[in-house]
Amino acid sequence: MDRSLIPVFDVGGVLLDWDPRHLYRKIFADEAAMEAFLATVCPPSWNRELDAGVPFGDAVAARIAAFPEWEPEIRAYDTRWQEMVAGPIPGTVRCLRALKAAGHPLYAISNFSAEKFALERQRWDFLSLLEGVVLSADIGILKPAADIYRHFCRTYGVVPDRCLFIDDKAENVTGAEAIGMHGHHFHSPQRLEDNLRARGLLG
Repeated sequence: MDRSLIPVFDVGGVLLDWDPRHLYRKIFADEAAMEAFLATVCPPSWNRELDAGVPFGDAVAARIAAFPEWEPEIRAYDTRWQEMVAGPIPGTVRCLRALKAAGHPLYAISNFSAEKFALERQRWDFLSLLEGVVLSADIGILKPAADIYRHFCRTYGVVPDRCLFIDDKAENVTGAEAIGMHGHHFHSPQRLEDNLRARGLLG
């Protein structure tokens, strides 16, 4: 078996099924109203601020000041955050466990709030299989910026061309490839497993 490549996973969208809609479909009866809320009041650009390390308390307070009529819904983004995680993506977790059983070191690079990742680590035992994790919130750098991948390599003493980076967003894979990593654009656990087998990482 070829042990030359080190699997490096994204978390949300690859290992965990994270989507604000999992929560907000419980709050909004109307799909269009929910989508409007997530596009304007709590949009992806605001979530990226959280991923970059802005504390939830500060971010929520600022958002409520801007949209006071939506205070309960905005607060839910913090107090009910874990309801945005539907659970693990089973097929990917199977790949993770199989890679671990085969003796591969496992890592992650994720755009993720440090305070919320700590909660998920308590919920899901498979996250303990990761030997090292770089979170955007801890270093204030978001994927796909080159420096987050370089920081990972420096921190864990690996060279880029020994890493296989797995992410559900094409731009993040491209960012990793730009510094010399191998990349896999995640679409499904089966396609990931096929790629891992083709590369000799799984038997």
